[in-house]
Amino acid sequence: MKLVKSKDISLPTGVLGLAATADVTRLYAACMDGVVYECDPAAGTVTPLSDRHSSFASSCVLLPGGQTLISAGYDGRLLWHDLAAKKIIRSVQAHAFWSWRLVLSPGGSRVASTSGQYLAGGEKYEPAAASEPTVKVYDAQSGELIHALDHGPPVLSAAFSPDGKHLAAGNMMGEVCLWDVETGKVAGQFTTPDFTCWGQIKSPHYCGGIYGLEFTTGGELLCCGMGPMADPMAGNGKMTWQRWDWRATPAKKLGQIRDSDAGRGLMETLALAPGGGFLMGGRQAQGTWTVAVFGDDGQLLASLDTKSRITRAAFISDGSTLYLAATLAQPKPVSGKWGDYGRIHVLNVT
Repeated sequence: MKLVKSKDISLPTGVLGLAATADVTRLYAACMDGVVYECDPAAGTVTPLSDRHSSFASSCVLLPGGQTLISAGYDGRLLWHDLAAKKIIRSVQAHAFWSWRLVLSPGGSRVASTSGQYLAGGEKYEPAAASEPTVKVYDAQSGELIHALDHGPPVLSAAFSPDGKHLAAGNMMGEVCLWDVETGKVAGQFTTPDFTCWGQIKSPHYCGGIYGLEFTTGGELLCCGMGPMADPMAGNGKMTWQRWDWRATPAKKLGQIRDSDAGRGLMETLALAPGGGFLMGGRQAQGTWTVAVFGDDGQLLASLDTKSRITRAAFISDGSTLYLAATLAQPKPVSGKWGDYGRIHVLNVT
């Protein structure tokens, strides 16, 4: 397998969220300037939607039919965009703090948003309890709040199971909780210390976390993020993933990245590859790649250094093309104007 970049689509600011229509004739990019942009990947054109978040737009999901898009932002709001009318039809203040991640259930009936701020809660700098529920589930059509769920802050990632019956969320401390979507009751939980780190260099605090979650087609749970490091301020922990059987008692780790495959940095996104296996991407401090595809057996199949921070990924249905949401290093202004530093990388998968 090979990953070969075919072209880039430029956006004004870094891209944190990505959604695509079923036929991939349109892409939607949630960006650091608070705007969601509609992109035509064939023409390479970029058009801003009508309204914006007052802070970073962190995620976006497209409802079935492709007429309505929901975006989430660091302003804690969820915005419903009518794409045909080009206007906001609903705004919900979901959180008092950031929305870290917005995910859509299979079938598109539910959306879940995660939040939570890391504040030291004691002498060991463990996170203080959240001031509000950190995981909220909404009806994707009406915007009605269905569940307000508690999980230790900050909650950085979430995923719905393939059958839509369960919701998983992961936090900075390597703690994963799963709920029954119908009842809101806890269905499973486990902790993996390989995704968090405590250090006292420069300032004492925790760092790391589970930034990406994805259920396999068989219902196992993939986690990705950053492992322990000597200096948490450096962001050079192990680039890592793990696979878990969360339904076992106790939960059982089934596999993890081989040491020879891992560099140093933060992995932020997972995506299942059509035909089997999965992709992991993020940013690196040291290493040879920012995005890689692994087989179901955990074998590294292909990798690429995009020279950027990868935040989201989406395959087309046959797996031959891959879209990567990305951010470059922000350029210095020229004559008072900032250059574009957001990208959607378009890759051929052969």
